[in-house]
Amino acid sequence: MMLESNDPARKTWVAVPEGSDFPIQNLPFGIFKTADNPKPRIGIALGEMIIDVYVMAESGLLGNRGFDLEILNDTTLNRFASLGRAATRSLRERIADLFDIQCLDVQDNEVLRKLALVPQAKATMCLPFFTHDYTDFYSSIEHATNVGIMFRGKDNALMPNWKHIPIGYHGRASSIVISGTDIRRPKGQMLPPDATVPVFGPSKLLDFELEMAFVVGVGNELGSSISVEQAEDHIFGMMLFNDWSARDIQAWEYVPLGPFLGKNFASSLSPWVVTMDALEPFRVTGPEQDPKPLPYLENNGAANFDIALEVLLQPEGGSAETICRSNFKYMYWNMRQQLAHHTINGCNMQPGDICASGTISGPTPDSYGSMLELTWRGANPIALHDGNQRKFIQDGDTIIMRGHCEKDGLRIGFGEVTGKVLPAN
Repeated sequence: MMLESNDPARKTWVAVPEGSDFPIQNLPFGIFKTADNPKPRIGIALGEMIIDVYVMAESGLLGNRGFDLEILNDTTLNRFASLGRAATRSLRERIADLFDIQCLDVQDNEVLRKLALVPQAKATMCLPFFTHDYTDFYSSIEHATNVGIMFRGKDNALMPNWKHIPIGYHGRASSIVISGTDIRRPKGQMLPPDATVPVFGPSKLLDFELEMAFVVGVGNELGSSISVEQAEDHIFGMMLFNDWSARDIQAWEYVPLGPFLGKNFASSLSPWVVTMDALEPFRVTGPEQDPKPLPYLENNGAANFDIALEVLLQPEGGSAETICRSNFKYMYWNMRQQLAHHTINGCNMQPGDICASGTISGPTPDSYGSMLELTWRGANPIALHDGNQRKFIQDGDTIIMRGHCEKDGLRIGFGEVTGKVLPAN
């Protein structure tokens, strides 16, 4: 008898390197293409390989999953995610069984093995969803407090509404790019220190924001709402997210309507979507919320996840070095509350919509999730191994973000999201 999908003792016949982000207990979904088959298609990561899901469907081994298997031939995950969590779970568990070390159906079929397993090194990853809308939240109390202290002073760090509602704004879905896409330094208006008239030019204070994102699977009708209790049934999975920020452009433009050109030039997304079922063993209780949220935001049970996060900076021609370590468990407002608040007014979410967490900062200076905080607006530059310093991100720098969960010998990872900064046009 085979073990449960998340059992740390479960093994696969596919070679999985020690410490891999993608053991058989993970099986994240993504969209990939190859040189010999340039059509984007659905894949599942296992070790250093990608399982071609439609090849498995055509083999007949997936059986009756309760939905039209032709959906697995799509070029995005939108339609599959819209089927709901039960369909995701059914397919994930069937794939886990087929690639379990005890199962010979694929293991002993050389032709199918060669068709179904594609080396990740030979694949190009694509955006996993077509995203109609993207919302960025502001849900880390440490980050909000740090930024508030910098710009308003310690006594007014948090705005009066911050502990009552998950603050968010609508970003630009069209500028979300897949990991590995170069980022062009944005241009815009800025107000230099002590100046009264703005200047125009490339941003001088380019920053990263360490975030995670969840993607909507099942949407809701216009005029209806998703409750806190129902929220996770509407979430397909999670990814790493770098919400690039031009701090000088943002500082000049954000009053009174919030972020605009300082944020909408690019956001980088990791390619693999880790399902909520794979994250189940890593649930934790979030920070105590005081004052108690209004009833529609009341949260019962462990709704946060223990996801260790890391940011590395790699200068042009140099080696990457860690500049930040944080954790998703620090989030004050959790995903359930974010989605419930987003829809409480009747806003209709659609499959593929992305909601980002906002910068994830922890309680210590080395866990701050942006250069703005790590260098405290440039007052405390980061010293690099090559002797250079960074107040903000320079042209040629590559930012790498990684994340994983680990407990009882089980490691579930997200891979990484990377982006290299190019000079402004």
